[in-house]
Amino acid sequence: MKRFFLTLAGLGALGALSGPARADLRLAMFEQEGCGYCDQWRQEIGPIWPKTDEGRTAPLQRIDITTPLPAGMVLISRPVYTPTFVLLRDGSEIGRLEGYPGEAFFWTLLGQMLHTQPEWRETAQ
Repeated sequence: MKRFFLTLAGLGALGALSGPARADLRLAMFEQEGCGYCDQWRQEIGPIWPKTDEGRTAPLQRIDITTPLPAGMVLISRPVYTPTFVLLRDGSEIGRLEGYPGEAFFWTLLGQMLHTQPEWRETAQ
């Protein structure tokens, strides 16, 4: 019995040291077949996305705009245009970028959404 309580106390201490659970931050890209701007994004940004601080902070989730939303995803409104990039925290929308105005604008506009998030500060250090 004493061993049981010591184990419980040890687990509690580990939980306290680990801090709060980290939220799931993702970037959902709503796209569709035949979307030239989606193709352009996939060529210009797609290959490097996972290697960037932005990609490590908010991994990409590609979603066909014509399909039902993934379970648990909560959006302010259903995307209409492709590509639409939605920043999600634990499946709920916290930011949105409609269209792909080119590489420079994409990084700037995404940065305005992403760089205020606590996960960004952790990843970019």
